[in-house]
Amino acid sequence: MTMTLSPTQQLPDQLSFICPLTIEAAGDKSASGGTPGSAPQFKMIAYTGGLMWIEGFPHPVVVDLEGLAIDRQDIPVRLDHQSRQGVGHTQRVAVENGSLVAEGLVSRDTSWARDVIRSGQNGFPWQASIGAAVIDAQFIPNGQNVTVNGRTFDGPIHVVRKATLKEISFVDNGADSSTSARIAANSKEQSSMTPGSQSITHEQQPATTVTNPKPATPPTTEDPKPTPEPSSPTRPTTIAARATQDVSDAPRPDDQNPMMQMRKQMAEETRRIQAIRSTCDGKHPDIEAQAIEDGWDVTKTELHVLRASRPQVPVAIQGAGQSSRPSNPQVFEAVALMASGLPSSRVQALYAEPVLEAADKLRGIGVQEFCEMACGQQLPRFRRDATGWLQAAFSSASLPGVLSNIANKMLLEGYNYVEDAWRRIAKIASVNDFKEHTRYRMTGSFKFQQVGPDGEIKHGQLDEQQFGQKADTHGIMFALTRQMIINDDLGAFTDIPRQIGMGAAESIAEAVWSLWLRNPTQADGKAFFHADHNNYGEGADTALSIDGLTAAEILFAQQVKPNGKPLGIMPSLLLVPPGLKVAAEMLMKSLQLNETTTTNKAKPATNPHAGKFDVVSSVYLSNTSFTNASNKAWYLLADPNRLSAIEVAFLNGVDRPTVEKTDADFSTLGVQFRGYIDFGVREQDHRGAVKLKGEA
Repeated sequence: MTMTLSPTQQLPDQLSFICPLTIEAAGDKSASGGTPGSAPQFKMIAYTGGLMWIEGFPHPVVVDLEGLAIDRQDIPVRLDHQSRQGVGHTQRVAVENGSLVAEGLVSRDTSWARDVIRSGQNGFPWQASIGAAVIDAQFIPNGQNVTVNGRTFDGPIHVVRKATLKEISFVDNGADSSTSARIAANSKEQSSMTPGSQSITHEQQPATTVTNPKPATPPTTEDPKPTPEPSSPTRPTTIAARATQDVSDAPRPDDQNPMMQMRKQMAEETRRIQAIRSTCDGKHPDIEAQAIEDGWDVTKTELHVLRASRPQVPVAIQGAGQSSRPSNPQVFEAVALMASGLPSSRVQALYAEPVLEAADKLRGIGVQEFCEMACGQQLPRFRRDATGWLQAAFSSASLPGVLSNIANKMLLEGYNYVEDAWRRIAKIASVNDFKEHTRYRMTGSFKFQQVGPDGEIKHGQLDEQQFGQKADTHGIMFALTRQMIINDDLGAFTDIPRQIGMGAAESIAEAVWSLWLRNPTQADGKAFFHADHNNYGEGADTALSIDGLTAAEILFAQQVKPNGKPLGIMPSLLLVPPGLKVAAEMLMKSLQLNETTTTNKAKPATNPHAGKFDVVSSVYLSNTSFTNASNKAWYLLADPNRLSAIEVAFLNGVDRPTVEKTDADFSTLGVQFRGYIDFGVREQDHRGAVKLKGEA
């Protein structure tokens, strides 16, 4: 799923929103001129183009109606979004006057359809839920605005730019309490419905008994009353009938209880649908719909997704007097990645089989032949006319684009090579400019107080603490140089952006850990980790052990708010250098400990800290090139999203390097690129972590 969002934010690939609807029961022929028993109708305004709160999205959501794909008019109508609980279908779905409208028929002959009709007649307030597959979404941060559906919205919001309408469902409880659904109960109510609509009488409604597609077994003298068979999703069973079974039958084991079996079947179906949606990832809505409807398993779905994801290699270009050469840019990208020494498994994961086969035939070509084939034209000899070669090669749009894609892939490859343990202990934030930003943390008391006889409720005390943050740009230039071209070394070009990607990752890691180990001085004149801050301990008893962990946990628990009240937040992360990683993992995984007694016999004891903290380890903590590095010091930290001791902020939430092609002097350089990333690192609240020196 393509989403322009904070990289750490995982959002749902499906959305549903609640809307009002009405149900119109079909009339008999004498009253309406229609055909007796024709299907009841419904109409709805599905979406008006405004803000919605949708589960799974941390901010309000706006769906861009211009990007909402309506692939078909006969959209399935279901109950509670369950594919097997069919109710009917739509006859018309359209965007009109800035709103999504739909109308259709309750056309299915199922127990769920009958439940919808009867419940509506009885006055049950049905609501509707519209389901769509998210294809592309954009995050608008705080301080910015966006115009969607002819209206302007202020951030922070999520804008669903592209989505595909998949189904409509009746639901019994929605987020919008003003939505409603009704069914005409008698002829007097007809006047409020569409002309020709009429109520369905009790005699016109389908029977509510349990139906069984299998012939019943004749009763015997030993068993005069046949035992009802368990319900299955393929056999309609009404709610009333199931309730009768539950109260009339004696208690039975779960494997014989129809309700338990039905719940298990529904749970299995829910897991199957969720696995299919996860496999399709919002990128293959047609495959997803067919897989759910036809009952595919995950393996079959993965096979169809794999086939659909493989791009087709275009027909080769046939030049006059030239042999055929591939025209798909991905072939040249694969050739360059193969020359870079990237593992075959990584290259195979990026490209389809036809691309790999075509690229394999070009293994070993040099830079000059590579550029000539990529730009699709005959080039002069480089050694004789370097300027002419460069101008001809880079006058085409294809070669710079291919080289940019290669550089971007290799830069990201290198960026992911470097340890990123800092992501576990730091809060990841976003800023929208390069100015100094101030973070505020509310520190006042909001404890509920007893209301006196006068009924007055007291105001909470609202104070705040301030923490700074500022992003800066870090970057470097790289190029396909004349020397690389003359040496005909394609691997040299691919290795440069990979090294730069590693450099980008190293710049963030070094900024985080150097600040962490430097223990900077705070506004009160004391170091971040300091005994007066109640977050530092030293001595032989601070070594990593059961007793040491207990002491650290108590030290953390003694942290207080500025008003002197308990902090109320417990640690969740155990940060250690490599030399303590094994010991930390054993302390977290071992349920039993062996303590040596005076008789040198092992005495088992329960480990009170097993599974209590997540272990995080970084090689930077003990690297002697950093000030105050130690292989014995260790830390306990709170969840950085609850209370952050350190924060890393990225400009507009972009936490990966950006690669751009820049203009270059062709007499000196073939093509030039720049890679950059904008970030800032700053310590935050000293209450979020405690440090144990681990030695005297």
